[in-house]
Amino acid sequence: MRRLLAALVLPLLLTGALTACGDAEEARTAMTVRVLVRDINIRPAGVECAGTGPYTHFHNRAPFQVVDAAGRTLAEGALAPGRSVATFAEDLEVTRVPTYCEFAVPVDLAARDAYRLVVDGHPPVALTLNDSEGPALVAVVPS
Repeated sequence: MRRLLAALVLPLLLTGALTACGDAEEARTAMTVRVLVRDINIRPAGVECAGTGPYTHFHNRAPFQVVDAAGRTLAEGALAPGRSVATFAEDLEVTRVPTYCEFAVPVDLAARDAYRLVVDGHPPVALTLNDSEGPALVAVVPS
């Protein structure tokens, strides 16, 4: 009886152990996806914003996916509100200045050779690794 039980249970245990090894979760790294939408609006720096003109799909709560070169989704979520950033480093001594709208969202990603950002079903935007302000993937739209 013991041998019969061992013969039935042992293969199940080995199959479970091998399956667990094959489904190991890929290591992920916390980083930020940062997108600068060059809409050149005149507004105060540091205020909440959204893309304008052909970039209206960049807005608070717009669905996004980070995909790899093969189009597999690595992360998804909704954009946070954008924040206006001054277009020029010089102090123009006025309240409203030419700005871009910057979006930043935290993601955990597995290592890949290339990443792209898809916002609300629009064509993907290439993302570039940039560690100047911590681990990040960045894009400028339009590029």
